[in-house]
Amino acid sequence: MKETLSVLCLVLLVSVSEAAITKPPLGEFLRCLRSWPSPENPITDDIITADNTTTFSSSYLSYTKNERFTTPNYQTLMAIVTAKHVSHIQATVVCAKSNGIQIRIRSGGHDYEGLSYISSVPFVILDMFNLRSITVDVPSKEAWVQSGATLGELYTKISDASETLAFPAGVCSTVGAGGHISGGGYGNLMRKYGLTVDNVVDALLVDVNGKLLNRSTMGEDLFWAIRGGGGGSFGVILSWKINLVEIPKIVTVFKVNRTLEQGGIDVLYKWQFVSSKLPESLFLRAMPQVANGTRGGERTIAVGFYAQFLGRADELVSILNQALPELGIKRQECLEMSWLNTTLLWEDLPVGTPTSVLLDRPAKPEKFFKSKSDYVKKPIPKEGIEKLCNAMFKINNNIVYMQWNPYGGAMDKIPASATPFPHRLGNLFKIQYYTAWFDANATKGSLDMMKELYEVAEPYVSSNPREAFLNYRDIDIGSNPSGQTNVDEAEIYGSKFFLGNLKRLMEVKAKYDPDNFFKNEQSIPPARVK
Repeated sequence: MKETLSVLCLVLLVSVSEAAITKPPLGEFLRCLRSWPSPENPITDDIITADNTTTFSSSYLSYTKNERFTTPNYQTLMAIVTAKHVSHIQATVVCAKSNGIQIRIRSGGHDYEGLSYISSVPFVILDMFNLRSITVDVPSKEAWVQSGATLGELYTKISDASETLAFPAGVCSTVGAGGHISGGGYGNLMRKYGLTVDNVVDALLVDVNGKLLNRSTMGEDLFWAIRGGGGGSFGVILSWKINLVEIPKIVTVFKVNRTLEQGGIDVLYKWQFVSSKLPESLFLRAMPQVANGTRGGERTIAVGFYAQFLGRADELVSILNQALPELGIKRQECLEMSWLNTTLLWEDLPVGTPTSVLLDRPAKPEKFFKSKSDYVKKPIPKEGIEKLCNAMFKINNNIVYMQWNPYGGAMDKIPASATPFPHRLGNLFKIQYYTAWFDANATKGSLDMMKELYEVAEPYVSSNPREAFLNYRDIDIGSNPSGQTNVDEAEIYGSKFFLGNLKRLMEVKAKYDPDNFFKNEQSIPPARVK
């Protein structure tokens, strides 16, 4: 009897395994796409399949930022749709749903864990990079930006229209607007104007039925959910309407390093007490990093301090010499320039670099990398900082740093429930841990050492739950298989991303996507039926 049961279990296991990799018929999906009624905007030329190996591979790689995910799974990736019109999005959603195919929505940005273009079940990539139009209305201080536009393109367009308008978003020009905004989004204007999602006033979204909705037709609950809850759980966001904010024609920035020998750790320790209490027009990031020492082959810790101030240099020096004299900032270390030019400094580009570089899009991934995140509610003691630095030293031969991003200002004034992004009042700063490497053989060791760094930080950061930032995707904090969304598992990672807002997000999901068509490894599940 035992032998019979064993054979039966083996047969069932094999059957399930085979079923898991069986693809739905691609032909039916393609026929559905090509029959979509949009004669003015035919989709045929925007469908790429594995039949054309070179084009398929290059299209996949073009917006694959992390070299950890550069090999497409030809067993599961059925096609790439490089949408150029809203009808292409609608057709992809409807045809994928009717043929039992999962879609992943890629807006062309960073995607730390590749969830917008990898899956272990049959799927199609809906690539949004062609949908990148931007219109700026200076009198109303508003703009529409499509999801496939990069932040560099958006900043350039705003600057071309006005010297005194800006938008509070990230400092990396190659970030895609779609994912950045829907995940919360932040940047060096957040202490003055809040997060990216705090400045969104409308959106165009294709829902699970292929309908194009705006804020009025989608309703306030769905509009609330996509502003920080991750748009990929609720639909395909075509574009965002954003409020632009006022800035001076000239702002001040600096980037200085303080080594261990220069008392960098002491300055960093003091920074924790003052950075969230500085004037809200000042954003001062601290960046402990592994750097080359003064002697060949020697490694040390240098703390970089990056500042952006909505004012002139003399005033900035006066503020910091009073609040953080340990930094010893000097007038000659400060640079006065336009807001658009400051974005170059934040990308570590040399002064004088043409701003046209902000329009560049990377052709292929350049490195392997891994990031994690934390929120800090009380200053980390010096011994804790030293332990973190020692853990960074262990990540040999890699680029290794932490970004400490200060809160306070507007972040203390906006309720945690205003958007799905809950990490506001009560946080001193947010940490991003980052390491990058160039040898595939170093991947396992680098990932293991990042986990060790994360473990070292545990006593000094938020707990119960240990909070995390959605845009810094980190599969280690919990995930589901590609084709499933277990609610218990989703509540583990969801509570870290959304805290008390998770319940409302799940209720919105149940209302607008009850069959859970839009899903990925860290998506929001529909609320349980009671």
